[in-house]
Amino acid sequence: MMKRQEKAHFRYTETRLSASPFHRAVFWETQFIPGLGTMAGVQPPPLRSLDDFLLSSARFAVPDVRDLDRWNNRMINNLLYYQSNYFLSALSFLLLVGYFQPIQMFVGMMVVTALFLGFVWAAENKAPIRRFRRNHPLLAVLAILLASYLFILVLGGVVVFLFGIASPVLMVLVHSSMRLRNLKNKLENKLESIGLKRTPMGLLLEALGQEQEAGS
Repeated sequence: MMKRQEKAHFRYTETRLSASPFHRAVFWETQFIPGLGTMAGVQPPPLRSLDDFLLSSARFAVPDVRDLDRWNNRMINNLLYYQSNYFLSALSFLLLVGYFQPIQMFVGMMVVTALFLGFVWAAENKAPIRRFRRNHPLLAVLAILLASYLFILVLGGVVVFLFGIASPVLMVLVHSSMRLRNLKNKLENKLESIGLKRTPMGLLLEALGQEQEAGS
């Protein structure tokens, strides 16, 4: 509610400005420089040890599909806690596939990015899409991947998309769904949920309307 009120006030204030380029420049500067300062404070957490991420101390269990809220909570908090490991793993896939098919990899990345940004824009401006994003984040991600697949199917480069983009995303979703959380995981994510630190995955989850789930 507060965010919607701020956006409405922002649009109202902008329309009340004079046509002077100077006044508009001052307005945009005062609005966005604080935001840039917030972005500057975003830092990824450290890499988790391989033992914690995959090996002996890691505990896994198939999520209970009858309790979607608990499943969603586990995924989101694991995405936050292991985000540096996930980004590094996904980057390895991207670099490997991109080395052999750089043009197709670039096209695939651009298609996925454009569709993701388009989905976020639509969710901010269309209430039904916003509710769908909030209530079904996993389906939203899968829908973006499916739409990307269909676009790339027309453009060519399906194999590159499947191995370079879809596979790492699905790998991350499977790990975050099955990895049981430990005490350190819960404590660190609580810091982000109350605003004591900001991370790239936190911003991504906000774009998917899931910021209020973190830390719970």
